[in-house]
Amino acid sequence: MAELAFDWDQWNVQKNELKHGVSQLEAESVFYDPRHRLFEDEKHSTSRERRYVLYGRGLEGRVLMVAFTLRAKRVRVITARPASRRERRIYEKRS
Repeated sequence: MAELAFDWDQWNVQKNELKHGVSQLEAESVFYDPRHRLFEDEKHSTSRERRYVLYGRGLEGRVLMVAFTLRAKRVRVITARPASRRERRIYEKRS
């Protein structure tokens, strides 16, 4: 897999750690989960910026939900948190 480039807003790094207990490294690790599930976030996307939701297992072994966008070929994480029960079921369901 190609190396991904991430672009973080420092406030989001702190918010994810304080509010959700998810570090920057753990959030980034979800992108390398070979079983991740990726969806376009139609509710929060606009004509100027597409947003995505990724469900995957992080390096701590937890299933996380990571919302992100792409800016200048970089992954810009908006939020990362432990997945809800419903989101874990989506992650665990295989097509």
